[in-house]
Amino acid sequence: MTDSPVLALAKDLISRKSITPEDADCQKVMIERLNALGFKIEVMVFEDTTNLWARKGSEAPLFTFAGHTDVVPAGNEEMWHTSPFEPTIIDGHLHGRGAADMKGSLACMIIAVERFLEKNPDHKGSISFLITSDEEGPFINGTTRVVDTLRERNEIIDMCIVGEPSSTNHVGDVVKNGRRGSLTGDLVVKGVQGHVAYPHLARNPIHEALRAIAELTETKWDNGNDFFPPTSFQIPNVQAGTGAPNVVPGEFYVQFNFRFSTELTADEIKSRVHSTLDAHGLDYELSWVLNGLPFLTDKGPLLDAVVDSVTQINHQTPELLTTGGTSDGRFIAQMGSQVIELGPVNATIHKVNECVSITDLEKLTDMYEKIMENLLA
Repeated sequence: MTDSPVLALAKDLISRKSITPEDADCQKVMIERLNALGFKIEVMVFEDTTNLWARKGSEAPLFTFAGHTDVVPAGNEEMWHTSPFEPTIIDGHLHGRGAADMKGSLACMIIAVERFLEKNPDHKGSISFLITSDEEGPFINGTTRVVDTLRERNEIIDMCIVGEPSSTNHVGDVVKNGRRGSLTGDLVVKGVQGHVAYPHLARNPIHEALRAIAELTETKWDNGNDFFPPTSFQIPNVQAGTGAPNVVPGEFYVQFNFRFSTELTADEIKSRVHSTLDAHGLDYELSWVLNGLPFLTDKGPLLDAVVDSVTQINHQTPELLTTGGTSDGRFIAQMGSQVIELGPVNATIHKVNECVSITDLEKLTDMYEKIMENLLA
């Protein structure tokens, strides 16, 4: 039995071992298809990252498909049912690293555009692809650099679909119309190292910091809103001591992360944290990394088109959520773009035996095509 166009393309992409920041010629496969459709191709290489910007048309609105060809490592391959880079069909599911995150989505995007252009050669506006090989890594030389380049030449994306795996039980049951911001703090509380038997000659930074840390964990930062849950504070890493049981440490390291809503700014969070630490009289150093600002598309033609398309194909209205981690949509949203994430079920992403329903891939292709019809036909 011959594979459908979307299944064949997804298999081709999955078979390429494109572990971040490697692209392994995945973008070349996409470029070949897009060239045949008349897209103008730009390959933007920044340091170790390969990015693709492909555009067809020069008129507004500019509708963009965004995604990434890189995948996370497979881990212990002996735990996989099949080789992670040999796409295999088992019980109606396509197995392989990147099947759900997000080579399946990339295949759906390409096939949807091919079908749309065949039916609508004189469509309104423009269509583009923004593809990176750096989404799963440090996200320094990928989408954010492409966005900077586009903004410098005043080439602004109006509407964007990001193919991240947004769904929970079946494709389209959940659509992400925003994401929380992410802010990481690296705190070093300073004390005086010494012998535990002579505490008067030492100053234990752990003891001094614990009350302040407890206050931060108990703080209610905001109440969230109709689209976002309340801001959360979590501690993923702590470190102190020499490993010896008789030494008071000289420093106490605490790393914490905020996932914050549109109710707060990063500067407001920083100010409140510093105020708490200062109120406890700590001697400390604190550095910050802003991983991404929150964004929200709560209205507009893109959201309307997505909801209508998914509803028609699934016969069920999608749930709009902003939960989960960050995505490259956060960089694109800073252009003032409407951004929606719509992709496969996320149950197996980054796991062994990652897979995607073949039926869902076909439906996702239909959804992408219908969205373009709603917006550009």
